[in-house]
Amino acid sequence: MRKFAAALAALALAGCTGGTPTGAPGPSTTQPGATASSSPSTTLSSPGATDRPAPPPQSSAEPLPGGPTAVPAERIDAGTLSELYKKDVQASADGRTLRVVGLAGGCKRASAEVTAQAADQVRITLVTTYYPPAGGGVCTQEFYDVPLNVTLDAPLGDRRVVLESREDTA
Repeated sequence: MRKFAAALAALALAGCTGGTPTGAPGPSTTQPGATASSSPSTTLSSPGATDRPAPPPQSSAEPLPGGPTAVPAERIDAGTLSELYKKDVQASADGRTLRVVGLAGGCKRASAEVTAQAADQVRITLVTTYYPPAGGGVCTQEFYDVPLNVTLDAPLGDRRVVLESREDTA
């Protein structure tokens, strides 16, 4: 009982420090091209609870080489994405690096994969990975946009970009 009371007191103090919720993005002071990461999480666990790895920090994408160029909306197929996702794709000057926008928040982290490349289209999957909290803790449920870069085998050129999404559990 003493450990439980101490844990509750520590949690109450942590809540009074004015910090952001676990997994939430901090103040919006990140400059373009800078890396942003979430703060480490603290989770109460009960005796004998299974420890799970904490989610990795979420970082923003590096600046696109040569600066970004928007891919025209008519060349983006995002028909299967939910309305939570931005249907925005940018290409680097050489056309080999694309920036897409994933979703992260709470116990979820974002990544992107090039899942197919053909002469007429490139398929990119936006992945949201859930990291269950240790000891049955709770996660915040907010989402925020995360810029992600993927590299193509050849420049995008006039190919279409097909955006899909998938949810994984770590």
